[in-house]
Amino acid sequence: MKLQGLPSRHAVMAMKNGFHSAELLKRTQSVPKVKPGSEEFVSKLLDRRWALPSPDAKIHQVMLSQARVPHRGGPFGNISLLNNTHPSFGDEMIVKDGQDASFYIVRDDLLHPLVNGNKARKLDGLLPLIEDHSVTDMVTCGGCQSAHAAAIAVSCAERGLKSHLLLRGEQPEILTGYNLISTMYGNVTYVPRSLYANREKMLQSHANLVAGNSGYVVWFNDIFESSLTTQTSSSSVQMDANRIAENCPRKVAILNEGAGDAVALLGVIRLVWYLSQNHLLGKERTMRFVVDAGTGTTAVGLGLAALCLGLPWEVTAVMLADTLDGYKQQEKRLVSDFKRCFGFHLIDHAVDEVDGGIVNWVERCHPRKFGNVLEGEVEACQQIAQQTGILVDPMYTLAAWEMVALLSEKEAKGAVNVVMLHTGGTMGMFGLAQRYRPYFNSLKDDGLSI
Repeated sequence: MKLQGLPSRHAVMAMKNGFHSAELLKRTQSVPKVKPGSEEFVSKLLDRRWALPSPDAKIHQVMLSQARVPHRGGPFGNISLLNNTHPSFGDEMIVKDGQDASFYIVRDDLLHPLVNGNKARKLDGLLPLIEDHSVTDMVTCGGCQSAHAAAIAVSCAERGLKSHLLLRGEQPEILTGYNLISTMYGNVTYVPRSLYANREKMLQSHANLVAGNSGYVVWFNDIFESSLTTQTSSSSVQMDANRIAENCPRKVAILNEGAGDAVALLGVIRLVWYLSQNHLLGKERTMRFVVDAGTGTTAVGLGLAALCLGLPWEVTAVMLADTLDGYKQQEKRLVSDFKRCFGFHLIDHAVDEVDGGIVNWVERCHPRKFGNVLEGEVEACQQIAQQTGILVDPMYTLAAWEMVALLSEKEAKGAVNVVMLHTGGTMGMFGLAQRYRPYFNSLKDDGLSI
């Protein structure tokens, strides 16, 4: 991503002026039209054990309108935000003609108090496989404030498993955010950047240490591949795995950084199946989903799910950590892996004809080097929280909020409903508060009058 230098208050001014919307919308790619999908295919795909007891998610509706009393300052100027926590769905969904701009927000940030929503969805289909194969320990890696590492630590501890987390760089002076959660729930080792660069070797070496002389080490991808080829029932798989583990005091599974593989798509597809029920968003209405993109896995999962179910839904992903070419390559890889893994279900199916192009990848309203926060964005998060009770973070979910607000204005009187998938990120705020102290100090010095 190119670095764009902005003067101190340009970030908040752009929110007031529509985020240079015309230029942004010109750069969106067109998603190809495909023939209808198959519910039978999705039913077969979802016939498995899951980590989450149900795919349910709360859906709220955020209304944007001109404030009757001008705010004294505030990133959104005279725009007032109102959160409707019990909106109408199905046949009773509000007709937008003459209404103020609004968008729906899927509250995956409420799935778990410590695990990000997108991480919980990625692990939804993964964790049962770990349990079925009698894994005792998991080894993975990530940055110092890795939401992925924290999710693995918490999820493993909840299931009586041990997690071993290799975090890049040095231990911070004060543990906070995801780093603190990882330390409390898992076993953290800090790895010099020079060694971290070779992730495969680093993970394998540490897993061997954990397993010891009598243990057994396996990559999760091998477990996943084995689950696809076995012809036995899930109960038989678990019995076989238990027999193998009898002579292995420790069975250590290695999980790649971010867990951005085909198995991670399953939980997102399960979510879309839930949302597309007739009493919720339905299968006939045109929807435009917006999500922030780190690895891009969640966005591809949304696009594949819409394709599989034949939904008139378009997915827009706000690029945060890679270039357009990088995200397109990731999309192509995930789609290819999905077809390879689940191809036995894909005879004469629309997915079989697609290699990519199921996601609109767009730049953030104000591109910057990944990890940077611009002045005024913390205040924007504060105003959203104070007016709606919804917490977004300036690194990830604020980017999706900005884009969905822009699109909801554009579609205010159109036939398209705009939906944001809130992926979480609350814990990340604590790490950012250390790194960007002046921005957070301004909250107590220049409190907003709402």
